[in-house]
Amino acid sequence: MAELAAVYLITGTDRPKVARALRRLRERVGEDATETLTALEAHADDVVAACNALGLFAVERRLVVVENVERWKVADLKGLEDYFRRPAPTTVLALTGEEIKRDSALAKAVAKAGEVLAYDLPKRGRKADLPRWVEAQLAERGVRIDADAARALVELVGENTEELATEIDKLATWAAGERLTEREIAELVPARAETPPFDLTDAWGSRDVAAAVAASERIVERSGDAPRDVLMRVTGLLVSHVGRVRDCRDLAAQGVPPAAAADRLKRNRYYVQKLYEQAGNFTHEELDDAVVRLAQLDAALKGGSTLPGELEFTRALADITRGRETARVGA
Repeated sequence: MAELAAVYLITGTDRPKVARALRRLRERVGEDATETLTALEAHADDVVAACNALGLFAVERRLVVVENVERWKVADLKGLEDYFRRPAPTTVLALTGEEIKRDSALAKAVAKAGEVLAYDLPKRGRKADLPRWVEAQLAERGVRIDADAARALVELVGENTEELATEIDKLATWAAGERLTEREIAELVPARAETPPFDLTDAWGSRDVAAAVAASERIVERSGDAPRDVLMRVTGLLVSHVGRVRDCRDLAAQGVPPAAAADRLKRNRYYVQKLYEQAGNFTHEELDDAVVRLAQLDAALKGGSTLPGELEFTRALADITRGRETARVGA
């Protein structure tokens, strides 16, 4: 195992990798021998004192972690330069902060005394490049994932790399070295970006009122927010989803196949295939009615009705799922 440096600067936009690097340092040194400070409160003198202090117990090595070092002033850096030249022999100093450039004074000073670890996400077209980041993260865990599946994961979770890292850890454990496809992503990853949960949209798309209502109730139960706030968010997501189904019905009428529609809509193919299947279960008029009914629901949830929000949502969901033949729009 490589010898630890006297000082590290750990930074970058890839927050999961930054957190992982810090975790590995803690594991090597030991939690009992780790002290954490923040640059919001600790100045250079405080850090130097912590590095030079003797621990309560005899340990071979100590770790001092200083977070938020991007908040330090020039005077703080000067206060550390002497320590960098003569670091405590049994202490590892780890400085962490957001997006500290390699050509900054702090990075240059650390590079002379120790090591700079910079973990950055691709800068060009951030969302477009996140699927490749997902592939790389899973590859490090010994799991291969199809390119379409990686795009589907970003589509469902969004651009927050910490949330993506959480799902990647779960998927890697589940996959146990096996290849991941779009179907596994759709079945295992809960949607929380622009796409509503599949169990709700699948129930709506198959015109199963009971299943749709049950799915909406589970969403409310699992959320820690107020039911009305949750239902307003879900209503907005349903508006977007129904709009995409309408678009797919129009494309299908023009003879555009699902794969071509996925490229045109910039959505993953498995999701667009679902949209096409759902579009086939509704008429143009029913989808138009659904948009109007959801607009009425949105107004009701925002104070336009004296009825409980859960009741308004359930009635509207039943209306748009049953459709024109068995429900009167706005009833």
